[in-house]
Amino acid sequence: MTGKSEWEGRVGSSWASEWRRTDRAFGELTPRLLADIRQRAGSRVLDIGCGAGELSLAIGRERSAASVHGIDISEALIEAARTRGANMPNASFECTDAATWQPAASAPDLMVSRHGVMFFDDPVAAFRHLANIAAPGASLVFSCFRSRSQCPFFTEIDAIVGASPTPEQPMTYQPGPFGFSDANLVQDILADAGWTEIELVPHDFAMVAGAGPDPVEDALAYFRRIGPAASVMAEASPEERSRIETGIRAFAERHLHGGIVAARAAAWIVKARKQA
Repeated sequence: MTGKSEWEGRVGSSWASEWRRTDRAFGELTPRLLADIRQRAGSRVLDIGCGAGELSLAIGRERSAASVHGIDISEALIEAARTRGANMPNASFECTDAATWQPAASAPDLMVSRHGVMFFDDPVAAFRHLANIAAPGASLVFSCFRSRSQCPFFTEIDAIVGASPTPEQPMTYQPGPFGFSDANLVQDILADAGWTEIELVPHDFAMVAGAGPDPVEDALAYFRRIGPAASVMAEASPEERSRIETGIRAFAERHLHGGIVAARAAAWIVKARKQA
């Protein structure tokens, strides 16, 4: 399961080089997340696990008078975000760990994240720290995956590469993409960390893997680099790699509609507030 050290190294570098594909993959989720963020006031915005900066930059465009600061533990991703935001004076980016980050000036009054908060070693401590440095009454809005079993985008690829299915049972936290899939676990983490008015809303979306002139081959390129099969394919023998690629092409052809290869994924939109 992807953890902090991988984001600081190989995974972060891969996502930084493929940020166009990663932004496209979340293309149906991001507008929904932004719609929820618009309902919360905030002029000092912190984007936690900002990646290559898409959410930070979108908020910066909408709130031209606000300051938006994106933080991530991957230097490669931060460099990509800085390049993309070079002409946006109200957006800045910093390579640092949200679990220990301290604001240089005023406390953030709005904290956001698109799938960037499920990798803390100690999530209660991390979210308690974020509450401590937030302004009174600050809002928290983030997205995260629900159960892997509710995401054919992952389960069908798991079957192709031969990964064992994840048992369906109440979770104890493990850092990784599905670390926050259990609603009760997320409620408990945020409540223990001092956040209130906690709400989790399910949202299903089509996660895009392929498009362009040859969407099937584009999907294969996605899964080679950043999808759930990437690490397996990188270490596979030539014969095994060929078998997996054949399976992924079949997956892409099944999920090709209107020139787009996409399969369902399931997210939580999580909202909370720090007491005033």
